Amino acid sequence: MNVTDPSTEEVFSRVSMGGAKDVDRAVAAARAAFPSFSRTAPRERLELLRSILAQYEKRRDEVANVLCREMGAPLQLAREQQSSPADLICMIDVLRHYRFEELRGSTKIVREPIGVVGLITPWNWPIGQIMMKVAPAIAAGCTMVLKPSEVAPLNAVIWSEVMHAAGVPKGVYNMVQGEGGVVGEAMSAHPGIDMMSFTGSTRAGILVAEGAARTVKRVAQELGGKSANILLSDVDFKNAVTQGVLRVMRNSGQACSAPTRMFVPVDRHDEVKAMAKATAERLVVGDVRDPSTDLGPVVNEAQFNKVQRLIQAGIDEGAELVAGGGGRPKHLRSGYFVRPTVFANVRNGMSIAREEIFGPVLSILPYRNEEEVIELANDTIYGLAAYVQSSDLARARRLAARLRAGTVHINYPVSDRSAPVGGYKHSGNGRENGRWGLEEYLEVKAMLGYGTE
Repeated sequence: MNVTDPSTEEVFSRVSMGGAKDVDRAVAAARAAFPSFSRTAPRERLELLRSILAQYEKRRDEVANVLCREMGAPLQLAREQQSSPADLICMIDVLRHYRFEELRGSTKIVREPIGVVGLITPWNWPIGQIMMKVAPAIAAGCTMVLKPSEVAPLNAVIWSEVMHAAGVPKGVYNMVQGEGGVVGEAMSAHPGIDMMSFTGSTRAGILVAEGAARTVKRVAQELGGKSANILLSDVDFKNAVTQGVLRVMRNSGQACSAPTRMFVPVDRHDEVKAMAKATAERLVVGDVRDPSTDLGPVVNEAQFNKVQRLIQAGIDEGAELVAGGGGRPKHLRSGYFVRPTVFANVRNGMSIAREEIFGPVLSILPYRNEEEVIELANDTIYGLAAYVQSSDLARARRLAARLRAGTVHINYPVSDRSAPVGGYKHSGNGRENGRWGLEEYLEVKAMLGYGTE
C-alpha cells in the first residue's frame, strides 16, 4: 500500500499489507509465548518497560519526522506531543505500585493477564495510541498482536524495531500491517485472541464488537466524540474562547475529545463570535516544518472530502459562517489543507453539531440558562469528553457532575496521564490510562478458602 504525504499528495513510501494468514501466524506466536510471559514477575515486566522506554528515546526524533510526513502533523507538535512517551512513563509508574494479589478474609483475589490481546490503533495520535495499548498489555503479562492504522503505518515500524531492540521475548509482541476490513476483521473474530482493544470511529468499533461477539471475547473501545464546551456567564470570555478555539484546531481538529460544540450565553453570543473569528483567523496553515505553522493538512483525501462536505452542510442548513469555509487556504495549491472554520448561531440539530467532523471546525451554540445547556450538552449520541468554564469552581463542579461524559475538563486543566480515558454511549466502553488501563487487560480470580489452615 502506498503511503502518501498529505502536505504534497505525493507517495513517499510503501508498506506490505497483511492478511488473515498473517494474523493466524501472529496469534500462534503470541499463544506460544503466553504461558511463560504471563508467569513473569511484575519486576521483570517493569524492567522490560524501562528498556522499551530507553530504546524509544533513541528513536523519538525519527518518529516525529515520520509523523510529520505520513499524517501531516506540524513538526513542533510531532516533537513535543505526538511523539511523547508520557503514557509509557505513566504505565511504568502504575506497575511500580500495583498490587496484583490481595487477601480478603480467607479469600485470595488475584488479577491475572487475560491472554492474547488484539490491538487496533488509529492514525490521529498514532504512536501515543500504540503506547496506550502495548504498555498496559506488557505490564499485565499479556502477549499481543498489533494492527496499526494503514493510513499512518511507518511510526509503527519504528516502534516494532524499538520493541525488538529492547529485548521483548519472542512472540510477546507481533505486528501485522493491513486494512481494517481484512486484518482487523480477522483479529476480531479470531478464536485465539482473548480480548480486542480498539480506538477509532464508532462505525468501525461496531464492526469490531460484532466480530468479537462470536467468540465472547472482551472488547474495550475508545470511539468518536462531539464534546460540549460550556462557557458559563461568569467566565473570562476572552481566555475561555481563545483556548476553546485552539483546542478544537490542534492537530487540524483530528482529536476525538476536541471541544467542538461551544455553548455560550445568548446575550454574549455576538461577542464570543467576534473573539472566535479573530482567533481562528490568526492561525497559520501551511508548511509543517515551519515553526510558525499552527495547522498542517488533514490526513488524506477522504478526510478532506468529509470535512468539506460537513462545512457545506453547515452553510446549507443555515448556520452563520464566521471564519474559514470550504476549500483549501488560497495561498496553498496542493495538499489536504482545510481552512480553520467557525460557525455561529448553530442549532443542536444541525449536522455540524451532531456529526463528528474530525477537522478544524468549531460550532458556537447559544443557550438561555443552565438547565437548557445541560440538556443540550447531553443531547448527543456521544459521551467521550465535556468541558466547563467558570470562575466559580463550585458552580462548575455542580454542572460537571450532570454531564454524561467519561472525562470532564474544568477550566482547561493540565493533562493528567494517570486519569482514566474512555466514553459513555456511542463513545465506547472500557478505560485507558492509569491503573484503569492496566485492569482492562486483567482477569479477576477468587480463590475461596485460600487463607484457611
